[in-house]
Amino acid sequence: MFRGYTQETVDFLWGIRFNNDREWFTPRKEIYQQHLLQPTKDLAEQVYDALAAELEGEPLLVKVSRIYRDARRLYGRGPYKDHLWFAIRTGDRDWTGHPTFYFEISPEAYSYGMGLWEAGTEIMDRYRRNILEKPEELAKLVRRFNRQDRFILTGPAYARSKGDVGPMLQPWMQKKSINLEHTAALDEKIFAPALADEIIAGLKELIPFYRYFAALCAEVYREQA
Repeated sequence: MFRGYTQETVDFLWGIRFNNDREWFTPRKEIYQQHLLQPTKDLAEQVYDALAAELEGEPLLVKVSRIYRDARRLYGRGPYKDHLWFAIRTGDRDWTGHPTFYFEISPEAYSYGMGLWEAGTEIMDRYRRNILEKPEELAKLVRRFNRQDRFILTGPAYARSKGDVGPMLQPWMQKKSINLEHTAALDEKIFAPALADEIIAGLKELIPFYRYFAALCAEVYREQA
């Protein structure tokens, strides 16, 4: 059960931002494990249980990120990340190309939402074709989305039009990838168990989008099998 992060969590995140080396990290590894890694695991488990209950029958997986960077991809950066995240999704492929619920904490902010990232040409082409052929399926979700003020649509977009579908659906049509995101500055909320309730309530609002994108992905993967 998630009990909240602590001031040590925040101090550690800022510390690793400005002291990204083994000499600083090693004597503080226990702080990382107790005040950042374990609360994130607890939060991930609680959110996973709630979503699994709502999406009964879905073979959901949960993954908590590592703080260690891949040594092959440091590119002049330090060996550690200054953020931690968890992700929840289904499927037996890698962590791209599936609708994915997520949470991330960094020194200055936390965010959560649902994304469809690096889905590949076939899935995104199917997505846009679905908008053109059956626009009401997505329009029903978008009308509801536009009435809320927690999440925003983000993600890279094509400059050239992918097809005229009207002002409401056009921003969705143009996306190279989808991210429905809520971001907030670190505040007192992160220190309380109620943060888990907020995240769960928010992600439940996105379940209709999850089902929409999961169905599209499943169609493409069945055809590829």
